[in-house]
Amino acid sequence: MADPNVEHAPEAIVAKTTAAATDAAAQATAALAEVHRPTSHVATFSESEALTLDSGQTLGPFQIAYQTYGALNADKSNAILICHALTGDQHVANRHPVTGKPGWWEILVGPGKPVDTDRFFVICSNILGGCMGSTGPASINPKTDKPYALDFPVITIGDMVDAQVRLVDHLGIGTLFSVVGGSMGGMQVLEWASRHPDRVATAIPIATAPWHSAQNIAFHEVGRQAVMADPQWCEGNYIDRGTRPARGLAVARMAAHITYLSEKALEEKFGRNLQNRSARSFSFDADFKIESYLRHQGSTFVDRFDANSYLYITRAMDYFDLEAEHGGKLASAFTGTRTQFCVVSFTSDWLYPTRDSKDIVKALNAVAANVSFVEIESSKGHDAFLLEEPEFFDTVRGFIDAAARKRGLAARGTVAGGIGAV
Repeated sequence: MADPNVEHAPEAIVAKTTAAATDAAAQATAALAEVHRPTSHVATFSESEALTLDSGQTLGPFQIAYQTYGALNADKSNAILICHALTGDQHVANRHPVTGKPGWWEILVGPGKPVDTDRFFVICSNILGGCMGSTGPASINPKTDKPYALDFPVITIGDMVDAQVRLVDHLGIGTLFSVVGGSMGGMQVLEWASRHPDRVATAIPIATAPWHSAQNIAFHEVGRQAVMADPQWCEGNYIDRGTRPARGLAVARMAAHITYLSEKALEEKFGRNLQNRSARSFSFDADFKIESYLRHQGSTFVDRFDANSYLYITRAMDYFDLEAEHGGKLASAFTGTRTQFCVVSFTSDWLYPTRDSKDIVKALNAVAANVSFVEIESSKGHDAFLLEEPEFFDTVRGFIDAAARKRGLAARGTVAGGIGAV
């Protein structure tokens, strides 16, 4: 018997498929436009200002795309830098120019929010190697007038931070009131606090780790191999060839997305429930809701993200090891620090479990750093830091408010002598 919940009319199916394909093509075109002509602010650096990368190579000229929110006060002491995660970008608190969706952290950043843009000047940049306007593998290589593709140098989390330092200098800011980020953003927070301790008053690393584990490297390698196995990847030259490794990148996103959720969250949200049908199809269609959900995550991701950027950014995360960078002693990364830290983890996060945050806290305690630690009870997995979590919001708000009072920053709504958005 035909399932009444499944649409069988060929005309309707063709119409939906055509509409979806049209929308996807439009988003892909918009995404490529953002690579070369970002709608956000852009800081450009000439060849004479080239970055020296951790690999020993240099990169220049280069540019960093960024957004700002709120007003910079007269003494430039109220700036907060938000560091985004693997698939994020600079559009933290505004509508996304490609997808049209709200900013990825509007739940935390905005007027009256824990990171209050009525009180602080908030900066968020697209990382080096990204695909929303900062120089990355999809950008044009000035030596060839073609996309860099795999000629782009392999980068590290430290390289991303060094590029952000150039941006902060460009904005005329000496010391950041705070650097805040979750997941890979948290790695950047730690790198900022380690490499530039005198420029970071407070740091909030969230749901992160001081190094990438073997398990996490393994998940990333599966994703990279999925991309590179797609015939449309063309050895990384797909933009020049007019193709896209959409299937490979979608599979990579699907695999990664599983790690962002907890088993309990998957069971509560999906269980073994079927998707728009009352019985199994005895086919390889998406019978289960979880299958349909993952396919949707994969298919929508490829329309806004560059496949080579995915390779480069995941490799940067894999290379991250703050302990190894400091002679095998994590505490040495923070020796002499005067930065005030608030480290946050979530109970159901198995990607960056609480033990990773405790390693950070132990290292900070070993050098007598000012550190507070909060483990948030949550069933939402790693993605909890992006979702509605009142205890998390209260933690961030409380820490920022206390630190602001200690540093004599004006209360909410009383930013004096503001310079305005840059």
